[in-house]
Amino acid sequence: AHFFFEKPGSEDSMASLVGCEHYVRGCLLKAPCCGKLYVCRLCHDAQENHQMDRFKVREVQCSKCNTLHCKTFTSLYFGEYYCDICHLFDKDKKQYHCQPCGICRIGPSEKYFHCDKCNLCLAEDLRGNHRCVENVSRQNCPVCMEDMHTSRIGAHVLPCGHLLHNVHRCPLCMQSAWNLEYHWKLLDKEIAQTPMPSEYQDATVICHDCQTHCTVPFHVLGLKCSGCGSYNTAQDGGLIWQQEGQNLPNEGEAEQQD
Repeated sequence: AHFFFEKPGSEDSMASLVGCEHYVRGCLLKAPCCGKLYVCRLCHDAQENHQMDRFKVREVQCSKCNTLHCKTFTSLYFGEYYCDICHLFDKDKKQYHCQPCGICRIGPSEKYFHCDKCNLCLAEDLRGNHRCVENVSRQNCPVCMEDMHTSRIGAHVLPCGHLLHNVHRCPLCMQSAWNLEYHWKLLDKEIAQTPMPSEYQDATVICHDCQTHCTVPFHVLGLKCSGCGSYNTAQDGGLIWQQEGQNLPNEGEAEQQD
């Protein structure tokens, strides 16, 4: 047995569509856990002290006539897209159900492939062009702590192989998330226009991107790695004053440069 729907043929049938911030659909889901009606599982989870199991949904209520329907019904417009596994109704976003992932993804499917080691759907341009991390999405985002595998927020595979929501630097290994060469050039110009006082000389740093230890000119806006040109560095030790070997007070600890 399946849920069925037909696309609307009039404005009247379109008026039956309801929705929330997450989905557009013509029905409410009856939660199998508590029997309450919600537009979607996410709305349910935000209001209740438990989570709805999307795979166990067996009844929906038509938003036009309030009729409660079980698994078999026809000629009802509930969504342009429907998945009989996830029980997902929504407008057409080129969705597809990934069997290994176990959930629906936004496609189109031909632009994505499932990496068996990462256990995740990735963009086709990453096929053979990414560092695999086993079951990389089966964890929470280290930044926002949201579940990565089922998150509706777009996630990104970083050069280091970690999976995160949109950030400039991986909080796990501290490597830059993207090619930031353009931003480094902007910093170069700004630093050139704002020279430091002569008593501030050099500082020793470690680069998070290339792991180089080097001595570089000190500037409050950033410390540029002499190895790769990145400003993704951390100060390693104190400043080197104009008189060699003399450190500024309270500069013994490594400080992070953003």
